[in-house]
Amino acid sequence: MQFPAHLKYTKDHEWILIEGTTGTIGITEFAQSELGDIVYVELNGLGDHMNQNDVFGTVEAVKTVSELFMPVSGEITEINAGLDSAPESVNKDPYGDGWMIKVTMSDLSQVDGLMSAAEYQAHIGH
Repeated sequence: MQFPAHLKYTKDHEWILIEGTTGTIGITEFAQSELGDIVYVELNGLGDHMNQNDVFGTVEAVKTVSELFMPVSGEITEINAGLDSAPESVNKDPYGDGWMIKVTMSDLSQVDGLMSAAEYQAHIGH
């Protein structure tokens, strides 16, 4: 199981790639493996301003639906449209093609409260 060191993680199994004030967000390999085959991804809209821990969408797997939580506050600036036709990208490549949204972060200090890869591994017991 992969835990890329350049990402930050939440206790709810989201990851975020920080590039300046832009954050790219998805779910971890651990989360997708727990959910199973993902068949649908529903995400909030472009321009929506979300606060940290707000629900920014849901992923639907064969047996369950799971909410997605914002790791940081910000405005959604891009949505991975490829997930409409290929939601299985989240299973196949959660840190690459399976990314979900990009946001312009409004409070960079919130990044300090997120977990490192090592902390996330300890959190999930791996």
